[in-house]
Amino acid sequence: MCGIGGILRITPPGEAARAAAALPLREAIPEAWLDILDESIRHRGPDGQGRFRDRAVRADGAVVDVALVHRRLSIIDHAGGTQPMVAAFPRAETEGRHAGSGSEQAALLFHAEPDDLVHYQRTPGAESVTGFVAVVFNGCIYNHRELRRELQAAGHQFVTDHSDTEVILQGWRQWRTGVFERLNGMFGIGLWDGRTGMLTVARDGFGEKPLYSIEAECEGSTLIAFSCCVPGLLRIGSLDGVSVSGYWRSSLAGCVRPWILFGWNQAPSAPSLHEIRAGQITSWPEAQPDDHTSFGHHSWTAPWSYEFMNPTGQQLTEADVDTLLRRAVHSRLEADVSLGLFLSGGIDSALIAAYASEVRPDISAYTVRMPETGLDESAAAARTASHLHIRHHILDCDPKPAEDLVTIIRQLGLPFGDSSLLPSLWVSRAARAELRVALAGDGGDELYLGYDRHVAMKWLRRLGRLPHESRQALAHAASIGGGRGRRLDRVSRLLNASAHGGYKDLVAVFPQPYSALLGLMQENGSGWSETGHFGMTFSSLPPADESMMDVLSLRFDRAFYLPCDLLRKTDTASMSAALEVRAPMLEPDHARAAINAPISCLMPKGRRKGLLRQVARRYLPAEIVDRPKMGFAIPIGDWFRTDYGGLRTLLYDRLSSREPFGPDALGINSMINMGYVRRMLREHDDAGGRGIFPWKGRDHSQRLYMLLVLSIWADWLARVRSSSGSAPRA
Repeated sequence: MCGIGGILRITPPGEAARAAAALPLREAIPEAWLDILDESIRHRGPDGQGRFRDRAVRADGAVVDVALVHRRLSIIDHAGGTQPMVAAFPRAETEGRHAGSGSEQAALLFHAEPDDLVHYQRTPGAESVTGFVAVVFNGCIYNHRELRRELQAAGHQFVTDHSDTEVILQGWRQWRTGVFERLNGMFGIGLWDGRTGMLTVARDGFGEKPLYSIEAECEGSTLIAFSCCVPGLLRIGSLDGVSVSGYWRSSLAGCVRPWILFGWNQAPSAPSLHEIRAGQITSWPEAQPDDHTSFGHHSWTAPWSYEFMNPTGQQLTEADVDTLLRRAVHSRLEADVSLGLFLSGGIDSALIAAYASEVRPDISAYTVRMPETGLDESAAAARTASHLHIRHHILDCDPKPAEDLVTIIRQLGLPFGDSSLLPSLWVSRAARAELRVALAGDGGDELYLGYDRHVAMKWLRRLGRLPHESRQALAHAASIGGGRGRRLDRVSRLLNASAHGGYKDLVAVFPQPYSALLGLMQENGSGWSETGHFGMTFSSLPPADESMMDVLSLRFDRAFYLPCDLLRKTDTASMSAALEVRAPMLEPDHARAAINAPISCLMPKGRRKGLLRQVARRYLPAEIVDRPKMGFAIPIGDWFRTDYGGLRTLLYDRLSSREPFGPDALGINSMINMGYVRRMLREHDDAGGRGIFPWKGRDHSQRLYMLLVLSIWADWLARVRSSSGSAPRA
């Protein structure tokens, strides 16, 4: 688990390429640019650092320079797992290739302690080879030992003892891009192949590990930068001499709108900044006609796509789940550092604890005592640990909501609107004092349908049979009393969804008509496009097509909500504290089986997570299995009223400022109806009994949180934009 980044500079054939080929490697891509990337990933890897530089001259005369950056969180093979990891191509492997490096231009390598100054050395073997392959890797490969044995049988000689990184390196030499499909794990990978002069990046099938890229022009050359963290890429794009087409548009409306609606999005918020999608492989520059290697911009079949292709599904039994989940947990217990597990009061983490204790009976479980008694699950977790006879530790967190929120949004570089990011951060910090690796139950609700909205799907179908005018009337009647109690609010939300955006309105932070009141209307008068921002059509489905409507809803959760919200939150929070979190629920064989199963199988008698509960009864008592779902939340609405941790002060300071969403050049202020924002503030206070007219109250907890996050992010983005020229030009 690490921080990774890199820059590719492609100079087209001609005089510019000849000048580029004459430059020393350290001058082709300024070291200050790498420092910018390194600064944004430093928190993810406190145990070491490394950099790599190389150059290839392609057959058409184009010159390709590459620089890779790495920060290490050492989990497996402390001695051998140093990155960037480099291997040389013997001359026999490079015959017929059209790019060259090695003796033509000695590659440079740097490995050191975290705070050492950068000092390159010639890559070992540079004098006698014609090319290198180098990799930077963030994540963990759980089947690395099996792949190592397979590669050794094929004649590959390994240098390290048990590094999972070297499996990627040697696997590339054997299978090229096919190696990514063989990896059972979570990963973001950047891989340079000096034979072809190409950089390839890849991301795991569920998107557990983040990966982003940006494309720009610089003095006649094309720049490609990639990283697991957005801030470094945005700063690269703001440098003098670097031109990113469409990057700083006068308005970011088309990019920011989905963030406000959902609190998350499948792609970052700048037009030329791209998120490498889950299961995607991308290579730069494009392969040349005589290159028969399997390169390009494509994806392997990510696990969630099976469900969409096969909506009828295959039956899944208790015994199947028991076998698959046990195998998944056991495969994720290897580490050369302290490993434990997060334990909440729910069944996902309890089942993982039961399976883990079979192999490691001495494993410890950790629960963080939350600052609000009503949301604290430590007592329930203690009962689970006692039943399983595993050691249990209750940790106290030190929350500083306002300060932590500003810090984590700037670190993420995206306007992420899920307030559970804060408790996830506090849990990770507290656990990091005891652990380096933790197992968690991420993915259980998405695979086994554990949310209230999954139960609500059948009610949406039934309401869908009513005339649209009737649904609108019901939604309007419910809205009059909405927000005065959790149950009434949920009924109001359901009726509103049936009258407007369907399932997406159940997920949205700003469902209709809130999105319209805020000013997020499209030009066609609708706040939602036909397929939304996620490539799926809901409203075009006939109401009778219940199975397909449910399939699309679940695909929404598994293909978008899971990687863009849940997994992004887990990665951001845990890696802020340099803690590796593993999700056994997302093991490919187990996940694929759950995704292919019909809804009636996963939810017997319509009960949330019914199949998984049946499995849990084999190991846990009824009081644990049947305990109501609490969720991982904080009382953000109450904190906005009481100023807990300075949150009310931060909220009002931000939303009452002259430019609450950054300078006008960003174009966000003009998108938002500030009159309605002020109304939300009043209504939220009234709902808590603080206002003058309590009967007009309405809880806007998550909506105000989203706007606060957007304000923090916009202010940070404006500072990045104004910092151009902070690093030298090439």
